[in-house]
Amino acid sequence: MTSPRTLLDGLARLYPASDGPLRGSALLWAHGGGFVHGDLDMPEADAVARAFADRGATVVSVDYALVGDDGSRTFPAGSDDILTAWAWLVEHASEFGAERFFVGGTSAGGNLIAGAVLRLLGHAPGTASALPLPTGVFLAYPTLLAVQPAPDAELRAALDANPAADVFTPPAVLAMYETYLGGDVAQAPLSAVPGRATPADVAGFPPTIMVNGHVDELRVSGELFARTLADAGVDIDVSFEPGTTHGHLNRPEEPGFDRTIERVSGWMSRR
Repeated sequence: MTSPRTLLDGLARLYPASDGPLRGSALLWAHGGGFVHGDLDMPEADAVARAFADRGATVVSVDYALVGDDGSRTFPAGSDDILTAWAWLVEHASEFGAERFFVGGTSAGGNLIAGAVLRLLGHAPGTASALPLPTGVFLAYPTLLAVQPAPDAELRAALDANPAADVFTPPAVLAMYETYLGGDVAQAPLSAVPGRATPADVAGFPPTIMVNGHVDELRVSGELFARTLADAGVDIDVSFEPGTTHGHLNRPEEPGFDRTIERVSGWMSRR
């Protein structure tokens, strides 16, 4: 793979495509980090981008705005950055031979991606609705609800058996969103809390693949959103990666990393 290069005054990093089954595809990618952490060098950004580029996709990894310790850069700052990078990718597609355009992200990055797609569909802030929709969407263990329902008995038992994995309790998730939004979540736009969407809200949402963590309380919000997509008639492929906890794409040494990349690459190649 040719060395990555920076774009948009450092907002994003471009990973040129190698030869592979995803040739002709481009992927806009957003790492996780709870809206306050993360950068382009973390494995969830760099290793994932390299994995897809090695399989033939041009990848644009976004260094979106994180909420500052002083409460600056709350929503929609990060969402705006995602859409700025998306507009660049669409505009420059011919430079790297891309004909199919995907967006994807992990955890908080998955929230930003789902929310950006809702903005492309016209939801507030609807400034991006003139841009085209992606060919497909990849959400990895996304957080999509500020007020998260309790897990079912099976997941609750798995979390109880692995206390180190039990980090996304409802109070912790609510606090994360209050930080992201800079205040109360009750009046948050749908594009900030995509899991609140109804089937009518997601009409026209692109085909989506979602891979959740196995022992991960965020599965609750991901699976709820997947059901909403299915109820709207969206082509949705939802699963969890067996044997994983939250964030397995940030741990490329684990077998779940390669399994997820291979599964999603196959799905992308069929679009």
